Amino acid sequence: MKKKECIVLLSGGLDSTVLTHYVMRRRDRMPIALSFNYGQRHKKELNLARQTAKKLGIKHKIIKIPLDKLFDNSALLDKKTKMPGEHYTHKNQRVTVVPNRNMIMLSFAIGLAENLKISEVYYAAHKNDHAIYPDCRPAFLNPMNKASMHATYSCVQVLAPFINKTKKDLVGIGYKLDIDFLTTWSCYEGKKFACGTCATCQERLEAFHKNKLMDPLEYEIQ
Repeated sequence: MKKKECIVLLSGGLDSTVLTHYVMRRRDRMPIALSFNYGQRHKKELNLARQTAKKLGIKHKIIKIPLDKLFDNSALLDKKTKMPGEHYTHKNQRVTVVPNRNMIMLSFAIGLAENLKISEVYYAAHKNDHAIYPDCRPAFLNPMNKASMHATYSCVQVLAPFINKTKKDLVGIGYKLDIDFLTTWSCYEGKKFACGTCATCQERLEAFHKNKLMDPLEYEIQ
Protein backbone atom coordinates (compact mmCIF):
# COMPACT_ATOMS: atom_id res chain seq x y z
CA MET A 1 0.00 0.00 0.00
CA LYS A 2 1.30 3.44 -0.94
CA LYS A 3 2.20 5.58 2.06
CA LYS A 4 0.24 8.78 2.64
CA GLU A 5 2.26 11.91 1.89
CA CYS A 6 2.68 14.67 4.46
CA ILE A 7 4.80 17.77 5.00
CA VAL A 8 7.43 17.73 7.76
CA LEU A 9 9.38 20.82 8.78
CA LEU A 10 13.00 19.67 8.79
CA SER A 11 15.58 22.16 10.03
CA GLY A 12 18.43 19.65 10.33
CA GLY A 13 18.38 19.93 14.12
CA LEU A 14 17.93 16.97 16.44
CA ASP A 15 14.22 17.52 17.09
CA SER A 16 13.07 17.80 13.49
CA THR A 17 15.34 14.97 12.33
CA VAL A 18 13.89 12.63 14.96
CA LEU A 19 10.41 13.78 13.92
CA THR A 20 11.06 13.05 10.24
CA HIS A 21 12.18 9.49 11.01
CA TYR A 22 9.33 9.07 13.49
CA VAL A 23 6.63 10.19 11.06
CA MET A 24 8.03 7.99 8.31
CA ARG A 25 8.38 4.86 10.40
CA ARG A 26 5.90 5.15 13.28
CA ARG A 27 3.13 7.05 11.48
CA ASP A 28 3.70 5.15 8.22
CA ARG A 29 3.85 8.34 6.17
CA MET A 30 5.97 9.51 3.24
CA PRO A 31 7.30 12.92 4.31
CA ILE A 32 8.08 15.79 2.01
CA ALA A 33 10.75 17.62 3.97
CA LEU A 34 10.47 21.39 4.06
CA SER A 35 13.38 23.56 5.23
CA PHE A 36 13.87 27.32 5.42
CA ASN A 37 16.78 29.61 4.74
CA TYR A 38 15.71 32.61 6.80
CA GLY A 39 19.00 34.40 7.39
CA GLN A 40 20.03 32.23 10.34
CA ARG A 41 23.55 32.59 11.74
CA HIS A 42 24.85 29.49 9.95
CA LYS A 43 23.76 26.87 7.43
CA LYS A 44 25.12 23.71 9.09
CA GLU A 45 21.62 22.50 9.91
CA LEU A 46 20.40 23.08 6.36
CA ASN A 47 23.26 20.99 4.99
CA LEU A 48 22.38 18.19 7.40
CA ALA A 49 18.71 18.46 6.43
CA ARG A 50 19.77 17.81 2.83
CA GLN A 51 21.74 14.76 3.97
CA THR A 52 18.82 13.39 5.98
CA ALA A 53 16.36 13.80 3.10
CA LYS A 54 18.79 12.15 0.69
CA LYS A 55 19.45 9.27 3.07
CA LEU A 56 15.73 8.67 3.57
CA GLY A 57 15.02 9.02 -0.15
CA ILE A 58 12.36 11.69 0.37
CA LYS A 59 11.59 14.92 -1.48
CA HIS A 60 13.16 18.04 0.02
CA LYS A 61 12.28 21.68 -0.59
CA ILE A 62 14.15 24.70 0.78
CA ILE A 63 12.33 28.03 0.88
CA LYS A 64 14.17 31.31 1.35
CA ILE A 65 12.47 33.85 3.60
CA PRO A 66 14.42 37.08 4.32
CA LEU A 67 13.49 37.31 8.00
CA ASP A 68 16.87 38.88 8.72
CA LYS A 69 15.70 41.85 6.61
CA LEU A 70 12.56 42.21 8.73
CA PHE A 71 13.60 41.47 12.31
CA ASP A 72 16.63 42.85 14.11
CA ASN A 73 16.04 41.73 17.70
CA SER A 74 16.93 38.03 17.52
CA ALA A 75 20.38 36.59 18.20
CA LEU A 76 19.64 33.86 15.66
CA LEU A 77 19.48 36.48 12.91
CA ASP A 78 21.90 39.16 14.08
CA LYS A 79 25.49 37.88 14.30
CA LYS A 80 26.48 41.00 16.22
CA THR A 81 24.20 40.04 19.10
CA LYS A 82 26.00 38.03 21.75
CA MET A 83 24.56 34.57 22.24
CA PRO A 84 23.48 34.12 25.89
CA GLY A 85 25.04 31.21 27.72
CA GLU A 86 22.38 30.64 30.37
CA HIS A 87 20.25 27.51 30.70
CA TYR A 88 17.52 27.19 28.04
CA THR A 89 14.81 28.00 30.63
CA HIS A 90 16.40 31.33 31.60
CA LYS A 91 14.53 34.48 30.54
CA ASN A 92 17.68 35.74 28.79
CA GLN A 93 17.05 33.08 26.14
CA ARG A 94 14.20 35.21 24.80
CA VAL A 95 16.82 36.98 22.69
CA THR A 96 17.02 33.77 20.63
CA VAL A 97 13.35 33.98 19.63
CA VAL A 98 12.73 34.79 15.98
CA PRO A 99 9.38 36.65 16.11
CA ASN A 100 6.47 34.44 15.07
CA ARG A 101 8.85 32.05 13.28
CA ASN A 102 6.75 28.90 13.53
CA MET A 103 3.57 30.61 12.38
CA ILE A 104 5.41 32.03 9.36
CA MET A 105 6.97 28.69 8.45
CA LEU A 106 3.81 26.71 9.12
CA SER A 107 1.89 29.08 6.86
CA PHE A 108 4.21 28.19 3.99
CA ALA A 109 3.93 24.49 4.87
CA ILE A 110 0.12 24.65 4.99
CA GLY A 111 0.05 26.43 1.63
CA LEU A 112 2.32 23.80 0.10
CA ALA A 113 0.18 21.01 1.56
CA GLU A 114 -2.96 22.59 0.13
CA ASN A 115 -1.30 22.98 -3.27
CA LEU A 116 -0.32 19.29 -3.26
CA LYS A 117 -3.68 18.19 -1.81
CA ILE A 118 -1.92 16.87 1.32
CA SER A 119 -3.78 16.95 4.62
CA GLU A 120 -1.02 16.81 7.28
CA VAL A 121 1.80 19.13 8.32
CA TYR A 122 4.15 18.14 11.15
CA TYR A 123 6.55 20.22 13.22
CA ALA A 124 8.82 19.30 16.11
CA ALA A 125 7.70 21.52 19.00
CA HIS A 126 8.36 19.80 22.32
CA LYS A 127 7.82 20.39 26.03
CA ASN A 128 11.22 21.96 26.77
CA ASP A 129 10.42 24.69 24.24
CA HIS A 130 7.36 25.82 26.20
CA ALA A 131 9.43 27.90 28.64
CA ILE A 132 10.73 30.38 26.06
CA TYR A 133 9.00 29.89 22.71
CA PRO A 134 5.29 30.83 22.62
CA ASP A 135 4.76 29.19 19.22
CA CYS A 136 5.80 25.80 20.58
CA ARG A 137 3.02 25.62 23.18
CA PRO A 138 -0.34 23.83 22.98
CA ALA A 139 -2.00 27.26 23.31
CA PHE A 140 -0.50 28.09 19.89
CA LEU A 141 -0.75 24.66 18.26
CA ASN A 142 -4.46 24.11 18.89
CA PRO A 143 -5.80 27.35 17.34
CA MET A 144 -3.19 27.13 14.55
CA ASN A 145 -4.50 23.69 13.68
CA LYS A 146 -8.10 24.91 13.70
CA ALA A 147 -7.26 27.94 11.56
CA SER A 148 -5.44 25.73 9.05
CA MET A 149 -8.35 23.32 8.76
CA HIS A 150 -10.77 26.21 8.20
CA ALA A 151 -8.46 27.91 5.69
CA THR A 152 -7.92 24.94 3.35
CA TYR A 153 -10.10 22.75 1.15
CA SER A 154 -7.91 19.77 2.13
CA CYS A 155 -8.56 20.51 5.84
CA VAL A 156 -4.82 20.53 6.50
CA GLN A 157 -4.00 19.47 10.05
CA VAL A 158 -1.02 20.94 11.92
CA LEU A 159 0.41 18.17 14.08
CA ALA A 160 3.11 18.21 16.75
CA PRO A 161 3.44 14.64 18.11
CA PHE A 162 6.17 15.71 20.55
CA ILE A 163 4.34 18.71 22.05
CA ASN A 164 4.16 17.06 25.49
CA LYS A 165 7.47 15.19 25.27
CA THR A 166 10.81 16.40 26.59
CA LYS A 167 14.18 16.62 24.84
CA LYS A 168 15.15 13.55 26.85
CA ASP A 169 12.17 11.72 25.32
CA LEU A 170 13.20 12.77 21.81
CA VAL A 171 16.75 11.49 22.25
CA GLY A 172 15.29 8.21 23.53
CA ILE A 173 12.95 7.96 20.54
CA GLY A 174 15.79 8.76 18.16
CA TYR A 175 17.97 6.10 19.76
CA LYS A 176 15.23 3.47 19.37
CA LEU A 177 14.82 4.49 15.73
CA ASP A 178 18.59 4.01 15.29
CA ILE A 179 19.15 7.59 14.12
CA ASP A 180 22.72 8.68 13.49
CA PHE A 181 22.88 11.73 15.76
CA LEU A 182 25.98 12.90 13.90
CA THR A 183 23.56 13.93 11.14
CA THR A 184 21.96 16.47 13.49
CA TRP A 185 23.14 19.85 14.79
CA SER A 186 21.80 21.79 17.77
CA CYS A 187 24.40 24.46 18.52
CA TYR A 188 23.48 28.09 17.86
CA GLU A 189 27.03 28.67 16.65
CA GLY A 190 28.15 27.38 13.26
CA LYS A 191 31.73 26.48 14.07
CA LYS A 192 33.58 23.23 13.35
CA PHE A 193 32.64 21.86 16.77
CA ALA A 194 29.52 22.51 18.85
CA CYS A 195 30.30 25.12 21.52
CA GLY A 196 28.92 23.15 24.47
CA THR A 197 27.88 26.33 26.29
CA CYS A 198 24.90 27.80 24.44
CA ALA A 199 21.42 26.90 25.66
CA THR A 200 20.73 24.33 22.94
CA CYS A 201 24.05 22.59 23.53
CA GLN A 202 23.30 22.44 27.26
CA GLU A 203 19.81 21.09 26.58
CA ARG A 204 21.11 18.47 24.15
CA LEU A 205 23.92 17.26 26.42
CA GLU A 206 21.49 17.11 29.34
CA ALA A 207 19.07 14.98 27.29
CA PHE A 208 21.78 12.51 26.31
CA HIS A 209 23.01 12.34 29.91
CA LYS A 210 19.50 11.59 31.20
CA ASN A 211 19.29 8.73 28.68
CA LYS A 212 22.73 7.47 29.80
CA LEU A 213 23.95 7.91 26.24
CA MET A 214 26.99 9.63 24.78
CA ASP A 215 26.37 12.37 22.23
CA PRO A 216 28.58 11.55 19.22
CA LEU A 217 29.04 15.23 18.31
CA GLU A 218 32.37 16.84 19.15
CA TYR A 219 32.21 19.81 21.50
CA GLU A 220 34.63 22.63 22.29
CA ILE A 221 33.51 22.37 25.94
CA GLN A 222 31.59 19.45 27.42
